[in-house]
This record gives sequence, C-alpha cells and structure tokens, in this order.
Amino acid sequence: MAEWWLDEGIGEHRAGLLADGQILEAAVDRLGDRLRVGAIVGAKLGERVGRGAWLATALGDAILEAVPAGLSQGRSLLVEIVREAIPEPGRLKPARARASDAGAPRPGPTLAERFADARRIAPHDADPLEAAGWSELIEQAATGEIDFTGGHLRLSPTPAMTLFDVDGALPPADLAIAGARAAALATRRLAIGGSIGIDLPTLASKAERAAAAAAIDDMLPQPFERTAVNGFGFVQIVRPRPRASLPELVRADPALTAALALLRIATRGHGPRCLAAAPAVIARLDARPDWIDALARRVGGAIALRPDPALAISAGHAGP
Repeated sequence: MAEWWLDEGIGEHRAGLLADGQILEAAVDRLGDRLRVGAIVGAKLGERVGRGAWLATALGDAILEAVPAGLSQGRSLLVEIVREAIPEPGRLKPARARASDAGAPRPGPTLAERFADARRIAPHDADPLEAAGWSELIEQAATGEIDFTGGHLRLSPTPAMTLFDVDGALPPADLAIAGARAAALATRRLAIGGSIGIDLPTLASKAERAAAAAAIDDMLPQPFERTAVNGFGFVQIVRPRPRASLPELVRADPALTAALALLRIATRGHGPRCLAAAPAVIARLDARPDWIDALARRVGGAIALRPDPALAISAGHAGP
C-alpha cells in the first residue's frame, strides 16, 4: 500500500509517496516567506494586463487573473494565491492570484499541513525516502537523464513546456509504449505540471499510437488532459501547475539544493560535525546562521564549515 512520509528538515521539508520501496510522488517545500498556494493576502491593484492586473503584496508581486468590476488601479483587495512563482532561466514567473471574499488574510498550507496524515521521519531515524532513491530522484531532476528498461529519457524544462525525448534500442512500437510509461512515471515523480511534451518514435499505425497513449493513461493519475499521439510520435499533456516542479526548483539554485542536502546528511550524525563542500555551497550555509544553529541543536555539538574548491557542487560531505 502506498504511504506518504514527511521529513521536516532544516531549511526544507520534503515528502514522498512510497510503495514497494519506490517513490511514486515527491514534494519539496523550501522554508521562507513567499506567496504560497492557498494563501489569502492583502494586495494593491497595479497596472492592467488584459483582463487582469499586476498586484503588489508584502511578499512580492503577483498577477491577478481577472479584475473585479468597479475596482480601479491603486485600490486594495484580498486575493487568493492559486499558483506560486515559478523559477525560469533569467527570470521568475510571477505568482498568480484571484480575488477573494475571505474575511481576513491567512497563510497558505505548509507541506506538513498538506500531508497531515503522513508518517513523520525523526531526525535520527533511518531515512526511508533516501532508501527509496531520493538522491537519485534529485539527480534526475538536475540532469534530466532518466534510464528505463530498454531506453532512456532526456528531460528538458523550457519556458513553454517540459519536454521528454525518448530514445532506445527497442523496436519502435515497444519503445513508444515503454517510453510513454516512463515519461508518465517521471512526470508524477518529479511533480511536473503545466504543458508537457513527449517525443516518441514515429509509429506506423493508429493502433500503435493508441497503445502508447494508453500507457500514459495507465500510469498518470488524473487530473490531466492529453492529445492523441500524432503521426510523428508527439503527444502533449496538460496538468495543473500550482507550484514549481522538482526540476525547476533544483535547477534554479544548484548551490542551495546541495546545501540543503548536506544539512540533511549532517542531521543524521551525532556530536560535533564538519561540513565540507564547494565554496558556493558553504557560502549558502554561512549566510544562514539559523540553519547552522538548528543543526548544532539536533546533533548536540558544534558545527564547522570547510570550503573545498576541489569538490563538485553535489559532492559535499559531513563528518566528525
């Protein structure tokens, strides 16, 4: 039976839906003030953008999907955040909001609140998420390289859509089914939403194309919409996109991703710890003394930071 597990780590909370030792779904919440999905916040109406308008809030700008009738620029209103800001190369896609008739502001739910029934992972317990392949999942998000039996996926996030390219040595019809299944699994595991394109092998018959499409339907839970597989082997999927996907989150700041992973590793020690990592990673940790203090309390000892230019971003380690 599938079961959610929750790890309330330092600087980052993460959750995974595990079944038979595999991660079916994953979620990450990096702590800090931001416009979270479900939050009700006060905002000031700015410049119109089509039917909507820019909003200014205490936690950053957002886009209002539709301006209520009679509301003019400069007026204040309450809005509900329906999509968080999405990191893209060179910019941040702003959060989206809609007008709300709620009586007062309230924060959006945290990961712990979203998965209230999940089993908690204590800091010094074994890590079932790691045992199920969490580090490999994050590496797939960072590199876009995903192997499956008989083939390989290459994942490429773009501002327009997330693309999967399917390659392998299987016969085209078999590769299309296996690749469609693998892409659907990766879409779920990596929390990918929005527009998704899968480039399958070119298929000769409608029956082969229908079989590849059925593989997506079998592996990807609703809600989603998709096109048929066209004659060139391309199929498009559209899923809700309330938050950044894991590839978007991980790639937006690789040094931060590595720093948070190193904190998680260090938490499972006891006594004084020395964290060695690439200078960019140590700089992220050095800038957050609250994280270091929290780690010291959890392990019961002093924490030292050692930059090592010889280490790759993802090669940090913690020891006595």
